[in-house]
Parts: sequence; structure tokens; C-alpha cells
Amino acid sequence: MRLLIVDDHEVVRQGLRTLLDRREGLEVAGEAGSVAEAVREAARLSPDVVVMDVRLPDGTGVEACREIRSANPAIRVIMLTSYPDEEAVFDSIMAGASGYLLKQIRGQELVQAIRRVGAGESLLDPGVTHKVLERIKSLAGQKVESATTLSEQEEKILARIADGKTNKEIATDLFLSEKTVKNYVSSILDKLNLSRRAEAAAYYVRRYGKRESSG
Repeated sequence: MRLLIVDDHEVVRQGLRTLLDRREGLEVAGEAGSVAEAVREAARLSPDVVVMDVRLPDGTGVEACREIRSANPAIRVIMLTSYPDEEAVFDSIMAGASGYLLKQIRGQELVQAIRRVGAGESLLDPGVTHKVLERIKSLAGQKVESATTLSEQEEKILARIADGKTNKEIATDLFLSEKTVKNYVSSILDKLNLSRRAEAAAYYVRRYGKRESSG
């Protein structure tokens, strides 16, 4: 399993490389210290898993995750941070991240998490799970405009947003261009008086009671 490590601190990157490179079946293919470097290296190396810091000097790991996943949905991303921030958790999940872990995690647990994500699983650090559930409850309880104003196509896209799919994945599903999907997403958020994809996903859960598979 080929890995890309993204952190703005060289010492942290070296520590992670030392920890992961010596594990059987894992190879650190590259490193990056910024959003721009992360996107560039992910495109160049096509790693299986990216271990991504949330806070980077030229933006956020969430932005890097979204760009990387939009360009190549096969790449899985684990957010690794010191901060149990529920906003960042939601942003990460909606950007397509497969996991959100705290840097206090033990080395062996991190290795196991990487292997699980590489095998297709999704996971959250126990330290942030409660915050996530509370945030879902909060968002689900918000009053928003009725979805009856959404077109049939917008309803389909909303369902896929709730599935955590990227714009590129939605475009592939519905045979649309990525730009068209982006415009639809903006329209959906505007009609529902929402500002974030996470809120749209929570609205879908509230309206339908569960996330139904969109195929």
C-alpha cells in the first residue's frame, strides 16, 4: 500500500515515515507540506492512502482532500490532526475523507487504521465520534426550506451528497459534467438556505430518515 504523508512540520513527516515505512505492506511514496504540494504529489504518485494534516500553511487539508478526491476518487484520505473539531470533521467527511484521527493515536493503531481505510473502510477517532453525532442531531433539527422546490435532478444530486460522493463521482453517476454538478450543488444550497454540503446531507437524513443508496 503506497502512502503520501502531508504535514507542514518536517519532523512530523519524518516521524510518520519512520513509523510507517518499516511496517510490512506499507510504503511511504512521498511527502508534502502544503495544499498545493499535496495535490501535485497525489496526482504524480497516485498513492492508495493520503495521511493528511488538517491545518496547512496555504489552506486546509479539507481543501486538499476535496481536490485530490475530485481528481482521483480511488485515493483514500485519512485526516490526522491534534484538534477534535466537529466542524473540521464534517468538512472532511463531506470532502470525501475516509477517516478522521487525532495525533494522540498510538502508532500501531494508526497503522491498523491506514490498513482498514486502504481496504475500503471508513472510521472516526472515538474522541470525535460523540461530537459528530451531536452535530448531526443539531443540523437535523435546523429548520430549512422545503425540498419540494428542488427539481428531480437536484433531488438525485442531494441524495448523492448525502452519500458523501464528490462532484466528480456525482457527474459520473448522472452523466453530467463536473461543472454542471457544481452549479446544481450551489442551486441546492441556495434553495434550502444552507451554506455547506454537510448541512445538505443532514437535511436529506432528516427528510428521508436514512441515507438511501444512490447506486
